[in-house]
Amino acid sequence: MLANIFNTFSNCFKIPELKSRILFTILVLALCRVIAWVPVPGLDATALREWFDNNAGALDNSVVGMYSLFTGGALQRCGIGALGIMPYITASIIIQLLTAVLPGLSKLAREEGGRAKIIQYSRYLTVLLCLGHGTLMTLGWENPEKVFSGFTDQLVLPGTNIWWYRIQSILVLTTGTLLLMWLGEQITERGIGNGISLIITIGIVADFPTAFQAVQTMFFPPEGLERQFNLFHAIGLVLLLLAVVAGVIAVTQAQRKIPVQYAQRAVGRKVYAGGSSFMPLRVNYAGVMPIIFAQAILMFPAYLFQKLGELGNLRFIQNLGTELSQGHAAYYILYSLMILFFSYFWVATQFNELQISDDLKKYGGYIPGVRPGQATSEYLHRTMSRITLAGAIFLVLIALIPMLLGDWLNIDRNVTQFFGGTSVLITVGVLLDTMRQMETHLLMRHYDGFLKKGRMKGRF
Repeated sequence: MLANIFNTFSNCFKIPELKSRILFTILVLALCRVIAWVPVPGLDATALREWFDNNAGALDNSVVGMYSLFTGGALQRCGIGALGIMPYITASIIIQLLTAVLPGLSKLAREEGGRAKIIQYSRYLTVLLCLGHGTLMTLGWENPEKVFSGFTDQLVLPGTNIWWYRIQSILVLTTGTLLLMWLGEQITERGIGNGISLIITIGIVADFPTAFQAVQTMFFPPEGLERQFNLFHAIGLVLLLLAVVAGVIAVTQAQRKIPVQYAQRAVGRKVYAGGSSFMPLRVNYAGVMPIIFAQAILMFPAYLFQKLGELGNLRFIQNLGTELSQGHAAYYILYSLMILFFSYFWVATQFNELQISDDLKKYGGYIPGVRPGQATSEYLHRTMSRITLAGAIFLVLIALIPMLLGDWLNIDRNVTQFFGGTSVLITVGVLLDTMRQMETHLLMRHYDGFLKKGRMKGRF
């Protein structure tokens, strides 16, 4: 199988158009990494990077740690891309949720050219979010001890005009995010794969050398330190990694096929023949969003309760904050329940069974054994609820694996992030989508796909 995959990759460079798309994508992603490494003028990036290296374990599942992950390490380097692509993703999510709630936006999304306008609204909102996030980040760098616990140095270089630093940093950070957004759109249009997703993925994969070094330290510690892991641990970690990746691929590709029958119909003088098809309902419809939402919300209660307990000298409030922090049973239970909740919340806001039912009725389609209209809508709602439960339980397991590995086996965070959570879900999903697009180009020109049958494994 490996020989066939390598042969397929070599075939990709035999097609001039696909070759140019792949090379263009690689060059643009390399430019994105440069944006993550170039520091904002007037800041001491070395001091913050050293603090991140010394506090890697304490950053697990924290606001700073997760944001650094999605920026590809640009935050810890004070890079011009320190805001990352997250403001654009946040703007897109807000617009999607508003589209599900506001009738005007929902109608606009179904009109011809409406999607282009919605994307334009997302860009405008991205600029506003960048200005807001950039201001907060600029002030955070100005007062690092309030953001980075235990940080005692100063990030702003001595002698720097403070107001010029603020204006300059906000503009540079905003421009960096807008540049990343534009580069992502260029990849989508002229490259291969989804540009925005690839930018996030390359930021995650950029931590792989650090993870490899941490694995080496686990099994071959420096002289004078006792080795805590042996060959059996290594075999177990490899098997777990393979199982997690295989499970993510299976659930990401899994779908429930709803049979749809179309009756013969006449439109004017034309008669359209009937036929049968199917409606694919994805098992993991929400993707990685429930984990991101749950992490983002659970980051704040523990911190707030601990601070309130310290201010009021209330031991009970402090203990409550401690129980809601990672490593305690209450945190894991609440985290799991929130993932389940947000899985159904995302499906409820994005999957419109009433619209699907109306469209089927409009074009003469129906589900065998189910009456058109309200009965079809209820059938789709029941079916989606059942398969969403399976997808949500899978998300809970994937989200807990890296945390439990870190807590029980004391494995470095740089290693555990590749065993589950948002990193694996995003990386696997994006790579599958990119390989699917490459395979489409190959099959159009009569080359074999990534498997002998010319179809990606897991495709239905």
